[in-house]
Amino acid sequence: MSAPQPGFAGVAEGRPFTVDDLETMPDDGHRYELIDGVLIVTPAPGWNHQQGSGALFVQLWNACTPEFRVLSAPFGVRTSNRNELQPDILVARYVDLTPKNLPIAPVLAVEVLSPSTALNDLNNKKAAYERMGTASYWVVDPEEPGRLTVFELDARGRYAEVAGVCGDDKFATERPFPITIVPARLLDGLRQ
Repeated sequence: MSAPQPGFAGVAEGRPFTVDDLETMPDDGHRYELIDGVLIVTPAPGWNHQQGSGALFVQLWNACTPEFRVLSAPFGVRTSNRNELQPDILVARYVDLTPKNLPIAPVLAVEVLSPSTALNDLNNKKAAYERMGTASYWVVDPEEPGRLTVFELDARGRYAEVAGVCGDDKFATERPFPITIVPARLLDGLRQ
């Protein structure tokens, strides 16, 4: 099978993709993920994405408590033979991690928007994290002035938007551990 191009979403030769198919994908800088057997291919992220993701990773890492671990992509959340996501950042319980992947929902998944991923991050991936039971889903828009949107599972197991902060506004939470995020600080160092 030849490597699908970035932006590709589809099935393999009339059947759903599986995690076995992911093992055959080239190591070419693209991210290969599965949602219900549909392959999603995205290109390598740009500078704004990497700046926002890296700055948030450092803040989460520094605030992380001993029972959790903070990991960045590419690290798979493989909940079934037809589902493997690679969030830009994830927080998981240390005891749930394997050397190769996370076989259950993370407690927090973070996606940083890029022009090529925004539609998927805000729709398909959000729905997939919700179905797998990821307690918190954060979406970061790294464009000026910076925005953080926070979704948490409600009593019905559905995501509810619980916060949306921009620029120098602060988001403080205790979940999964105490941390305060200022979206504008995630953009420090970017050329405008």
